Amino acid sequence: MSSSREDEAGHDRPWSRPGRGRYVLARLAGMVRPDISVYRPEPGRVIVENDLPVVTRDGTVLRVNVYRPPDGIPVPVILCAHPYGKDDLPEFTASGRPKLSFRYRVMRQTGPLVFSSLTTWEGPDPVWWVGRGYAVVNCDLRGAGTSDGVGSLLSAQEGEDVHDLVEWAGSQPWSSGAVGMLGVSYLALTQWRAASTRPPSLKAIVPWEGFTNAYRGLARPGGVAENGFLRLWDLGLKKVRQAYSFRRESGRRPVIDAWYRSLDPDLSAIEVPALVCGSFSDNNLHSRGSFAGFERIASAERHLYTHRGGKWSVFYDQEALGTQLRFFERHLKERDVPRLPRVRLEVRDRADHVVEVRDEESWPLERTRWTPAYLTGRGLAAGPPTAPGSLSFDVRRSGARFGWTVEEDTELTGPMALRLYVELHDADDLDLVVGVEKWSGGRFVPFEGSYGYGRDRVATGWQNLALRALDVDLSRPFDPVPACLVREPVPAGETVPVDIALGASSTLFRAGEQLRLVVAGRWLSPRNPLTGQFPASYRTRTRGRCTLHWGPDRPARLLLPVIPARP
Repeated sequence: MSSSREDEAGHDRPWSRPGRGRYVLARLAGMVRPDISVYRPEPGRVIVENDLPVVTRDGTVLRVNVYRPPDGIPVPVILCAHPYGKDDLPEFTASGRPKLSFRYRVMRQTGPLVFSSLTTWEGPDPVWWVGRGYAVVNCDLRGAGTSDGVGSLLSAQEGEDVHDLVEWAGSQPWSSGAVGMLGVSYLALTQWRAASTRPPSLKAIVPWEGFTNAYRGLARPGGVAENGFLRLWDLGLKKVRQAYSFRRESGRRPVIDAWYRSLDPDLSAIEVPALVCGSFSDNNLHSRGSFAGFERIASAERHLYTHRGGKWSVFYDQEALGTQLRFFERHLKERDVPRLPRVRLEVRDRADHVVEVRDEESWPLERTRWTPAYLTGRGLAAGPPTAPGSLSFDVRRSGARFGWTVEEDTELTGPMALRLYVELHDADDLDLVVGVEKWSGGRFVPFEGSYGYGRDRVATGWQNLALRALDVDLSRPFDPVPACLVREPVPAGETVPVDIALGASSTLFRAGEQLRLVVAGRWLSPRNPLTGQFPASYRTRTRGRCTLHWGPDRPARLLLPVIPARP
């Protein structure tokens, strides 16, 4: 980004953006009639066995639904396990319209989605997979659906249960003995945990968007408490018998403790081949953990599938299904199928336009030029500031913005990291929320975001100032990781450095477009559920003022992942 010009730094109201009316109308239409087609399986094409019992090592009975080909020939098994109810399937009205889960309506679907009436929320379509020579086993976790016992979400017990389910599936007469796992979100979380226990029958996993650290990925990114999605999640799990409510436990645990650590899988113990979906869209929930999972597992064959589309529409689209099938054909059927590329990289310049899809060999890309853009009174600059400066804003009413107009096409692919020097007034703590935006012709350029939000930024980051100390073992210059162990309030009159990680993206900035950094003390999107990022909500403080400082001895900067063009 050496060929760019600075823009003015100034105040911003980052939660107000143009073009909301059209978006609201589309949201309302999607709630009434999501762009989803559900088909019934043809008679005789799938053998269905419901509520088969599986006895775990401690004697608890879990129950599963099995879908398999009618010819009786042993086939590989694709297994998914979750707390959402294996029997919560689409139904049809008298007029033949599908009745869908409320989740498809409250969270925007980019569509079109097509799956069978045997498909549970975020699970593989049994009819599609059976038609390609696989059996599908859909499992109720302990305490969920028709399974016995009391569940403990994300726990080691859950990992042992899924281990036992995998071994049961591998030993059935209709099974070839090779088991893979597939699914989105929680159906990916159970894969991380089960694979870390190394069940012998598990030959491959496809965790399609799943965090790997419960504190940083779900409950408190950067130490900032999430209290919106967790409420909706609790509502969706109201029929599940649980030992604890994750939302309530999170509410009383502001720092990482032994309980949080017990919920995280040992990624280094995972050795089976893995196809990991790392979405640039799900920055609020799964993206950071997905990329961390790809980087930290020990699997010799591991692949990263990136995209910036809708979570559910991509999972069920033909390209993704083809990639999943190719992966399982190689590892479950042991066919001579070419190995997938290490990284499938999707680059976009706006929400609805893919610039390029290409193969890469690493993540982050080895040829990345980590380029600092320094905060100055004239916006973002290529060189460090030569004189001190500052900008103050009211935490409740406004934020700060720093712009940089790009003079040549520039691709940014990878995570970003922001270093700020912050002074607080009338407060000793603050929840900072920062965003990198794209503006073109004076208008905000939206991207796909978490929970189906269609007006997201390029990237977002969170950081509680009292939890600003870094984990020196995990942190990298482009990926600062806060330790979140002990609160250290900001002393009055003192300026403190703080490092903030922003989620990964792959975005092309065209010549003449503006990269804008926004810094605020509150969530950056509207609270209105129709125009905002429902159900996301983060606890932020509403009192005090914040001053951002820069200068020769305070080199505040945004570290950018600039990708040079290939020769």
